[in-house]
Amino acid sequence: MVPQLVTVRYRRSDGRRRRLYVPVVPVVLALSPLLLLAVSAGLVACSATRISPMGALRGTGQLLWALPGTRFEIDDGRTAFLISVR
Repeated sequence: MVPQLVTVRYRRSDGRRRRLYVPVVPVVLALSPLLLLAVSAGLVACSATRISPMGALRGTGQLLWALPGTRFEIDDGRTAFLISVR
């Protein structure tokens, strides 16, 4: 399943918590021109390093499909940061 929502939560310097919801599909659509540039740069990098572009594409797809349910959490003193992918 492709990730659909990323939740970013952090604690501000005054101790208040802030939560942001980032919908993945609209962000990808808005950034699609840059995505085409990234894909073409990836193809050039694959040919320069002699890596199969299909293998790299398959690995990227497997990484994206494995992201839902992933949580990154950092809590260090006054700083707290949580990223949750659904």
